[in-house]
Amino acid sequence: MKVIDLFSGCGGMSLGFQNAGFDIVAAYDNWNPAVMLYRDNFEHPIYEFDLDDPVSHEHIKDFSPDVVIGGPPCQDFSSAGKRDDTLGRADLTITYAEIVKKVRPRFFVMENVERIKKSRILDQSIDILAGCGYGLTMKVLDASYCGVPQARKRFFMIGCIDEYDDFLLPFLNGNLSKSRMTMRDYFGESLGVEHYYRHPRSYKRRGIFSIDEPSPTVRGVNRPIPKGYNPHHGDTSPVTDKVRPLTTKERSLVQTFPADFLLKGSKTNVEQAIGNAVPVKLAEYVANCLQEYVNVKRENTYKANAQARMAMDKDTLSYSQV
Repeated sequence: MKVIDLFSGCGGMSLGFQNAGFDIVAAYDNWNPAVMLYRDNFEHPIYEFDLDDPVSHEHIKDFSPDVVIGGPPCQDFSSAGKRDDTLGRADLTITYAEIVKKVRPRFFVMENVERIKKSRILDQSIDILAGCGYGLTMKVLDASYCGVPQARKRFFMIGCIDEYDDFLLPFLNGNLSKSRMTMRDYFGESLGVEHYYRHPRSYKRRGIFSIDEPSPTVRGVNRPIPKGYNPHHGDTSPVTDKVRPLTTKERSLVQTFPADFLLKGSKTNVEQAIGNAVPVKLAEYVANCLQEYVNVKRENTYKANAQARMAMDKDTLSYSQV
């Protein structure tokens, strides 16, 4: 199935769907550093468009995609931001819904932070999408149960034209891991550390973590251990010369980008792009669930058609005997 990635960033969603066997035909983003990173790592085109511009909507429609994926900017919902959906960026969630309404792919997959569930913008988006015939599945997924060594919760809304609500829920729930993936599970001993520093949003939170647990959410900020760091009661180790922040490359690996994923550009921009990305394996998890649904649907249709043909053959045989 042909896929278009909107608000693609550096390509976490694209790569996850590509790994699951989908055909990514194009991507769109309006932040140049992310666009340049994307171009370095994918063969298909990415267009640097303002998706609020209706001209871009016609451009997308020309691809006739089967699936539209993407994560509209989340800063207005995020716990790291102002948590105010009246600031303007949240409107891009409405833009995403309007594009889906205009393009009418068979499926769409929208990703955002968990807090979007409390936003009026989500309700407006649901009205738009349900109003044009999409059955909707909504689910918050913890990436650490989806093959990612990171405790990152993300909201997904998946739509299928002319389908019932919650159609994908059995697949999203049924394929989750029984236990959370830790850093040691994913990296083994390759990081060369037992404990590492992740700069907290406030010093009321801990900053030192063990590789025997999932990483905290990778953010767009990566700072060294400050001088005079005040130990937190939740830290898994005291500050020693063996405790360090993860490198930019290591943080991209925690986001489950492959080791050969190119990270060109300023450190600040690359860190921001990596922190904003959907973890590749999380996107791949959702893509695999969607593919499994399609396969089951196809198989059920095939069986139903076969049974109908058999019934017709029996009726024909009975008539000829008469």
